[in-house]
Amino acid sequence: MTVRRVPQFISAEDRGRWEHFAHGADIGVRGVGSSPGAAFEQAALALTAVITDPSRIASRQAVSIRCSAPDLEVLLVEWLNCLVFEMATRGMLFARFAVTIEGNELHGTAWGEEVVVERHRPAAEVKGATFTSLRVGQDENGNWVAQCIVDV
Repeated sequence: MTVRRVPQFISAEDRGRWEHFAHGADIGVRGVGSSPGAAFEQAALALTAVITDPSRIASRQAVSIRCSAPDLEVLLVEWLNCLVFEMATRGMLFARFAVTIEGNELHGTAWGEEVVVERHRPAAEVKGATFTSLRVGQDENGNWVAQCIVDV
């Protein structure tokens, strides 16, 4: 599998990116940003991109998400699993995210819309984020990296 590096939703204040990485039958999602919150936002975009092209999703409805965990790594898994839950129960896809992390608490907003199969053309169903290849930390350039494997 080829690693895709496609910049998505980059603001002037925060240069970030998301990408996928290979892992057996599942897929890795990775977000890179200038802060843990920015990396979590990009990881969420990578999660969406497993399902469909994020550019096909309109940011019509905001959904607030709060979660907590004992450390940043577990918080990433909680965040992504909250998004999977919200997508499944609301029948929505999300393409824009805002994340603030204060201590062990994450306050996030996801913007998206209800799934329209003909337009969104979902390619896969994400069942959940896992602890496999889980990493949240800074790289050699000082960028924050947030990654894990998602079960598809």
